[in-house]
Amino acid sequence: MAMIEEKAFIFLIWLTLHPAKPQFALREADIYQLSLSGTHLLNSSIQFTLLSRNPNKKVGIYYDELQAFAAYKGQQITFYSFLPPFYQGHEESNLLTTSLQGTGLPVALSFGYEVEHDQTAGRIVLNLKVNGKLRWKVGTWVSGRYRFNVNCVSVMSFGPNAPTAPLSSNQAAQCSTAV
Repeated sequence: MAMIEEKAFIFLIWLTLHPAKPQFALREADIYQLSLSGTHLLNSSIQFTLLSRNPNKKVGIYYDELQAFAAYKGQQITFYSFLPPFYQGHEESNLLTTSLQGTGLPVALSFGYEVEHDQTAGRIVLNLKVNGKLRWKVGTWVSGRYRFNVNCVSVMSFGPNAPTAPLSSNQAAQCSTAV
């Protein structure tokens, strides 16, 4: 019976406060290296900065086990980079910056062709992703862990006349977040 009362209490808190999922926006992304070694081994170096915002007025968020990576046309092009856990208070915002690296990552044989095609088109599109676990905090009560995924799309100029490195995107872009 006590377990049913506890679940009812938690449900009542959730109904009353209805925590909103965190919001993320891409502030900056830079590609320092994106080169093939051989026919299908990639070396990459990318840095990006996200703005993380807790929109809740009465609910704090603990972020645990954060890992970031970059993808190009569905292929992961960097290793995971781990971000330190942190707490985000009510209506608080934080900047998160990480460097992503990839050395000798196997990619599809079409990768070089795809990049050349994008260069001819004058732009390259990257997905910058963060996966992790979060916990909601209301007063002294802290929830269990929930998985969340963030996907940010960065479009960068990448034509024959574009600077070689770094390729940069300073356009703020809203990211999609799933909890």
